[in-house]
This record gives sequence, structure tokens and C-alpha cells, in this order.
Amino acid sequence: MTVIASHTTASAESAPLNIAAHLPRMAGRHPDQPAVIHPKTGAQLTFRQLNEDCDRYAWGLSRLGIGRGTRTVLMVRPGLEFFSLTFALFKLGAVPVLIDPGMGRANLLGCIEEAAPEAFIAIPLAQAARVLRPHAFRTVRTAITVGRRWFWGGPTLAQVRESSWREFPCAPTRADDVAAILFTSGSTGAPKGVVYEHSMFDAQVRALRDHYGIKEGEVDLPAFPLFALFSVAMGVTVVIPDMDPAHPAQVDPTAFVAEIQAHRVTQSFGSPAIWDRVGRYCVERNLSLPSLTRVLMAGAPVSPAILERVQRILPGAADAHTPYGATEALPVSSITAREVLNETASLARAGKGTCVGKALPGIALRIIRISDEAVPVWDDRLILPCGEIGEIVVKGPVVTREYFQREQATALAKIPNGQSWWHRMGDVGYLDEHDRLWFCGRKTDRVRTAQGTLFTVPCEAIFNQHPGVFRSALVGIGPAGRQQPVIVIEPHPDKFPATPDATARFTDELLRLGSANPLTAGIASVLFHQAFPVDVRHNVKISRDKLALWTAKQLGEGQHLR
Repeated sequence: MTVIASHTTASAESAPLNIAAHLPRMAGRHPDQPAVIHPKTGAQLTFRQLNEDCDRYAWGLSRLGIGRGTRTVLMVRPGLEFFSLTFALFKLGAVPVLIDPGMGRANLLGCIEEAAPEAFIAIPLAQAARVLRPHAFRTVRTAITVGRRWFWGGPTLAQVRESSWREFPCAPTRADDVAAILFTSGSTGAPKGVVYEHSMFDAQVRALRDHYGIKEGEVDLPAFPLFALFSVAMGVTVVIPDMDPAHPAQVDPTAFVAEIQAHRVTQSFGSPAIWDRVGRYCVERNLSLPSLTRVLMAGAPVSPAILERVQRILPGAADAHTPYGATEALPVSSITAREVLNETASLARAGKGTCVGKALPGIALRIIRISDEAVPVWDDRLILPCGEIGEIVVKGPVVTREYFQREQATALAKIPNGQSWWHRMGDVGYLDEHDRLWFCGRKTDRVRTAQGTLFTVPCEAIFNQHPGVFRSALVGIGPAGRQQPVIVIEPHPDKFPATPDATARFTDELLRLGSANPLTAGIASVLFHQAFPVDVRHNVKISRDKLALWTAKQLGEGQHLR
């Protein structure tokens, strides 16, 4: 059993803290309140039952040698076992490794090999991959099958679970001990393992609870499994939605709305792609969702149109929120739909970027000069003045300090500042006179022309005003500093130009729209694309790097229609 060392020599003196302690606390306060409900299977666990289930698994896993510091890849479907096993691993002081299965086989195997797990708890299909691709799993010493075992050895989860209950005490972990490794989706670069400490999870629970006013006894329908863990820690009942979390854009709005109504859901966290479908569905049928007090949407900028539809289906006192953050730092800031619709939407349409609100308490947020190089030490002279677009950096208790076994990536993403550190979000934006953060796109997506730098979100907003445009993407072709800006358009399905004449008319209308704004006056090339490639986690973040390759090929071949 390998123990991951804490990050600082002061670890032994840091405060005792184990994020799993939230669960027995909630079990004591609300023993008979449902903790997890799985409507599709009809199964559910109260907080007492969930806590006892965790203890049964923790004792069984400890018998197999899984304990403090054991890196354990957990690949199970969203269900009761996901919650029981995750909290059991936290109680043990083990380090669950969570990897998005939608990232593709090559990336998935690469992440597993990089994490070098000693234990692998997974469904049969994943266990089969372990047997057939042994190189990526060569460090695994303990394999546990969740479900029926096929042609390999090792225990099943049912065999691991202790038949009788006895309390399992939380491991005496410290605040800066490693709690988990969460891999990024790879939508904005190679997937990387983000190292979470127990104090960071605890800070996230407190930040989410306090900022959004989340109360024990509420009911959550989370379309992102990780957020569901926060809900359980906050004493909120989790209803597992009947959907594929790897394909949120394909959610069935009928089933999603039915679950909200049947369980009187008070909050839901999900991709804008989900709430685009659910909002349209409800507005078209004149449905409202009176039980909801809040909807949280994250993963990419949320259009005012989606916010307006969602706000229409919520009761009067409720609000939609768009928190801003990343796997490495969440939550950073947040804004309500009311503020967007009443104050910032018109500015966003004019090319000012997307406002993502003010920094949450405890978060320091700055805008610094854009650089693609490592910044070895913090210097206040890096900071740009109000209103100037630069790189977004954050510091605070929810900000992670490193990537697992990725020293170069850590050096590029973190700026040491005495005993603390700043995280470079990889995004560009600016602060306005009200200290609100405006998001202007990914740093790597900026287009550097001979005339200056263009940022994606402000430029795309100009073209998105055309009624035939569903969304647009600015890409650059050629070497940095001499790039040719191209706007790629994904029209609404019924607006895709079907003839050369229709293409010419649509193109002319777009270029006239762009030429009327100084931001986009230099964009002279337009391409049309049937369906943009998007990220695997939220199905909404445009993969502009892939579009840039497609665009270069189209321009090289002289094909401008698709």
C-alpha cells in the first residue's frame, strides 16, 4: 500500500480533517431522511443507511489492504454504490481517482496509467478492459468487480461488503492530506489529474452552501455526479436523474421534468445543454416547476436566451445561477439570471464578453498580463488595470495547488506567492468598475493577427445576433502573430444554407454584421458547419482546436460550404 505524502512539511501540524465526517454528522441529524434516491431502480438509502453502508464497505475494503493513501480508481455508474464507495474511501483515508469515461479509450487508459492506482473498483466492462489492456493497469494489486465477475479473479463488491454493521471511524487525515485525484475532461488540453485535499473539499461544501443558501433537507437533481457528493455532504437528498451523464445534451426533458415534479426537487445542477432542452420543453408546454428554488448551470458561458427561458419556468422567488470555475478551482464567482437579463446581457451582445459575476467570499481574483510561459513567482506588477483584458488568476481555499505527477503542467498553471499560490484559469477576461468578472474565452483560443489579438467570446457574440445562427466559433489559421481570423457558423438546423446562392446570401449578411463592429471588422472569412465538436463532460464547450483543424482543411481545399 502506497501512501501519498502531504504537500508541505507542516502537514503533521495542520488541522485534523476528513471530508467523510460530513456523512455521519448528517446521519445523526437526519437519520430517516432519504440521502440517495434512484427512481429508475426504485432503490434508495436514508442518511443512516448510507452511512452504515459506507462503514460496511470500509471494513471490507480495509481487509483487502485498501487504506490510507491507497490510490483507487473508481469506475461505477451513478447509483447507490457510487456514493457508498466514494465516502467509504474517504473514511479510509484512501484516495479515490475519478476519471470521466466519456473522454475516449486512449485518454482513459492514459489517465489510469498516469494515476498508477493500486486498487480498481469497477463495473464488469471496465474490468474487462483491465484484463485486455494490462499495461495501463500494471500497478493494480486489488481489483473489485461491481456486479457480476466474468473471466477474471478477485472479489465482487457484494463479497466485500460486511454483513453486519459496526461503526468505521474516519481516518485521522489532516487538512492538507490528499483526498482525491479528479481528472479534467481533456476538452481544453490533455487530461490532467487534479490533486484535491480534504480542506479543499470542505471549503467547496461551505462555499456552495453559504453562497446559494442551500439548506439541509432540500432535494437535488444533479446532472453531474461529482456535484451530488457535495449535496450529500450538505444534508441534501440526491435524486439520480435517468440520463447518461456522459451525454447531457441528449437528456430526455420529459423524464427530467417528471423527476423534478415527482420528488419536489428544490435545486438542480447541470450543463447549459440540459437546461436549453428542459427550458424549451417547458416553455412550449406552458409548464412551470414551482418546487425549484435554484438552478445552477456551468461548463461554458450560458446564453441570455437559455437563462430567460429557465427563469420563466421557475417560481417568482427562485433564480438561475451561473457559477464560474474549473476542476482546479470551484466555485470562483457566480451571477444570477436576473442580473444577467437586467444588466449584462445587452453588453454581452455588443461584444463585451460574458459576465460571470463577483468573486465569492474568500476568493482573490486578479487579471494579469497574458503569457504562455511559466510565471515563477508572483509580482503585483503583473496585474492589469480595470477594464483591460488579460489572464484570469485566482487564489483561495478552494484552489488546488498541483496536478498529479505533472510538474511542467503545474509550473505553467500555478504562480507561487509566499506560502500560497495563484491558479491560472487558462481563461481571459477583465474586471469592470463593479468588480464583476467578464469572461472573454480560453487563452489558447485567442487569435493573434498582424493587426492585434481577437478574443473568441466577444467576437462570436456579434455574429450570434443573426437570427439564423445557433452558435459561432472564432478560429485562427496560420502562425501566431499572422493568423487569419475565420468565423465558423453552426446555423439553426432549419437555417443551414442548402444551395450556393443561399450560402452567398447568408455569408454576405454575416460579413455586413461583422463589419459594423470594430471588434469583428477584420474578419472576412465565413464557413458553415453542421454540428460543432463539443466537450465530453458538459456537451456545450466548443472544441475550437478541432474546428481550427477542420477550417484549415476546408480553406486548403477551397470548400466553403461544410
